[in-house]
Amino acid sequence: MTPRTRIHGFWRMCILATVFAVLTILHYSEQLGLPGTASREVDFGLTRHALDRILFLVPVAYAGFLFGARGGGLAVVAALAVMLPRAVLVSPVPTDAATEALAVGVIGGLTVIWFEGQLRHQRRRDQLFEALRATQTRLWDQVDIATTNAKRLGALNAVASIASQSLLLRPVLNAVVDKVMEVMETEVALVFLVDEAQGDLALEVYRGVGKEFAAQLRRMEIGEGLNGAVAAAGTGMAVNDAASDPRLARDVVRREGIHSTLIAPIRFHGEVVGTTSVAVRYTRHFSTEDVDFLTAIGDAIGIAIGNARLYEEQLRTAEQLRVSEENYRGLFENAQDAIWVEDIGGMILTANRAYLELTGYQHDELVGMEASELLPENPQSIQARIQLMKGLAVDRPYDQILRKKDGGKAAVQVSASLASGDQDGSRRPLAFQCIARDVTEERRLQENLRFYRRQVTMAQEEERKRIARDLHDETAQGLVALSHRLDALASDRQVLGRGAAEALEELRKQTDQLLAEVRRFSQELRPSVLDHLGFVPAVESLVSEIAEWHGIQIDTTVTGPVRRLSPEVELGLFRIVQEALRNICKHSGATWVETVLEFAPDLVTVLVRDDGKGFDLPERVADLPVSGRLGLAGMAERADLMGGSLQLESAPGNGTSVAVEVAA
Repeated sequence: MTPRTRIHGFWRMCILATVFAVLTILHYSEQLGLPGTASREVDFGLTRHALDRILFLVPVAYAGFLFGARGGGLAVVAALAVMLPRAVLVSPVPTDAATEALAVGVIGGLTVIWFEGQLRHQRRRDQLFEALRATQTRLWDQVDIATTNAKRLGALNAVASIASQSLLLRPVLNAVVDKVMEVMETEVALVFLVDEAQGDLALEVYRGVGKEFAAQLRRMEIGEGLNGAVAAAGTGMAVNDAASDPRLARDVVRREGIHSTLIAPIRFHGEVVGTTSVAVRYTRHFSTEDVDFLTAIGDAIGIAIGNARLYEEQLRTAEQLRVSEENYRGLFENAQDAIWVEDIGGMILTANRAYLELTGYQHDELVGMEASELLPENPQSIQARIQLMKGLAVDRPYDQILRKKDGGKAAVQVSASLASGDQDGSRRPLAFQCIARDVTEERRLQENLRFYRRQVTMAQEEERKRIARDLHDETAQGLVALSHRLDALASDRQVLGRGAAEALEELRKQTDQLLAEVRRFSQELRPSVLDHLGFVPAVESLVSEIAEWHGIQIDTTVTGPVRRLSPEVELGLFRIVQEALRNICKHSGATWVETVLEFAPDLVTVLVRDDGKGFDLPERVADLPVSGRLGLAGMAERADLMGGSLQLESAPGNGTSVAVEVAA
């Protein structure tokens, strides 16, 4: 409440109190001894005191008008407090007087309520008017902002359009600078770009300054002056008085008369590539919206710079690609390996001279031909194509049979890779690049070598079998007869004497030990149980003997339906198990061994693992002989002769595992 309002309220209260006092005195004038008329006849046919009571409505209504319901209510109570004592104690007709007083109170209360309603409506109208005026003010402010934003948005669109019209940087910068000066109503504009070779800022475009100014600011270190500070910080700034700013590095700015300046970074992919600044020669307060607008302009300039640099890079790349293509074409045509390219659908697109010579076709005959007509697909080639389409590399070449034009066939090793390119804005696979090496002669030599190795192994096994049979049938039987003869001689102690009998008994024991060794040698050379009962009983017998001879715990597990295998496979698997157990006994120091024989419908798997000291494996199985692991190399060779695979796992302190899989 203002002082003036408080003064007005005070005088109104005084007036109201005066009216109440006057009416009260008039109402009790007879009792107070004041001179006046005592006649009961007055105008309107009322008694004088009835008129006094009616006059009390005036201050009640005035209080309700001034102070609302609370003030009016207090006035009604005060009026009743004045009227009721006279009506009850003094009036000759107390009932009529009291009724008149109460009627005045009721009418005064209704009047107060009516004034309160009017005051509320008035206050509501005032509030609505104030809200409407505030809304109108905000609306005009929004209109001004929208107009400014529309103007700047139009400028941004114009800058973006300018930046997209040309890939040459200098014309774009000139047009953008002119547009910015027009929109921001400035007198000076400068554009600095980062020179990546020298690591400083170079003045590229300027407006509103002389050549001397431009020559003085041609080069600027990053961090030097206002533009250098913005380039270093990467954020825009507004300076109201550039001439007196301590960061100013060149006096030429003061001589040019530049006062207020606004500087924003030029960024491309988040990296500052330059600065742009506008200035005036009078004091002007640039707002944060001005900083944001010039920063947006700087981002648009950054895109134009990026496009220009990308264009220049594309020109250089195109030239490099042309040279690379010529070089690749020479390598492609002169390569000794057969090379061809086929699309994703498998149609041949091109091929080199070596592929033509290998297949017997002409280039025109091959182009458009399905590659599967020459190289029928197999599981390896299908899996390789699936991996390539998933974006995975194919580490090893795969084997295929090539059909020649004359009906002949050639064994080839194929290496494939995926060529991809940009289509519809995304990276997509386009073609397969394939290289084939003719390994027909190599495969023939390998087959001959495998046949020779198989024959040598068979000859070795036949010789083992013959020696084992000779040991069992001749040597063992002879040792049995000798043992019986020595036993018979040693039993006649009376003829030989005690010393000779004991000597003969010792010879008999040695003969029995020699017989056991001969039988063990015979079993190792060729166990008869393998030929008579099969692979599983032979392994179980071998495990039992080794566990007994060497005191090692060996657990044997057989899973799947047991069946007899071909003699070659049974013998090969037995030899692998035998060699694995022999190595464990000689070298591992193991206390526990597990042997697992697993029979699947078309596969047999044998696993032998121990808890021994283990060893370092070479990277390739072919390096086993060089590292002195001849037994393991022999196992790998036997698995290969059976058409199976051998897997070795070992590490120092972690034991060794030997697993072989054979199709059977």
